[in-house]
Amino acid sequence: MNTTSKKISHWRVVAASVCGTSHIRNKQLCQDAHHWQLLPSNVLVIAAADGAGSASQGKVGAMVAVETAIENLSLQEITPDSLADDAIVQSLLNEALLAAKKAVEDEAVACSKQPQDLATTLIIMVATPDMVAVVQIGDGLAVAKDHMGNLVALTIPDNGEHINETTFLTSPDALDTAQMRLWRESIVNIGVLTDGLQMLALNMVLGEPHKPFFFPLFDFVENAEDQTLAKEQLVRFLGSERITQRTDDDLTLILAGFQSAVKPYDSCA
Repeated sequence: MNTTSKKISHWRVVAASVCGTSHIRNKQLCQDAHHWQLLPSNVLVIAAADGAGSASQGKVGAMVAVETAIENLSLQEITPDSLADDAIVQSLLNEALLAAKKAVEDEAVACSKQPQDLATTLIIMVATPDMVAVVQIGDGLAVAKDHMGNLVALTIPDNGEHINETTFLTSPDALDTAQMRLWRESIVNIGVLTDGLQMLALNMVLGEPHKPFFFPLFDFVENAEDQTLAKEQLVRFLGSERITQRTDDDLTLILAGFQSAVKPYDSCA
């Protein structure tokens, strides 16, 4: 057996959207959607959306929003050099947000619906090993962990003026309420989730991410050699009693870890 060293330096991503127990009971579709893509030079782009339960086509709005946002970013030829400029980062996120908003509005016209019939939240993230940036409309949460083990809430849920209210991408004031955050650190992990999980993932009083929720999940990503199997395990976790006892909403969780290490591997057995 020959054992040599191979340099491993890449993002590992595990993501899933599952239908909440209340939607299963009512025979409704999962209103959540997510999409992600790994671009050259270890630039990871992620989008997650939660279609409004009150919107007849919320699922469609969520799908159109995430797919358009990622497609827009993937066409921008993003490089680590360009991401070193704060203004460019802000522009990239804003353009992806505008593209998603327009696509949802165009889809509404094509379906002979009103934009609010496709109402959805939207979180868009760009991450490299050296930075993470996110823009968010509505509720949900984006977090990142640096190489020192600091866990930061990059965004906090926008619940509007009243409990259980939020702003949607199709709202007239959507762009005015958008949260944007840029964090330049050595990024080891990132997480994005929709509002179904935020009560478990966020200390609402302190506005801080809940480490006992995230850290085991980040360990899980680090050890997820088989992506298909890892996704199945994540789906089972999201459907487990531990989670469904606390929330009956649709759930989306996107987890990523950047691995840069020299590890032994067997060239032959």
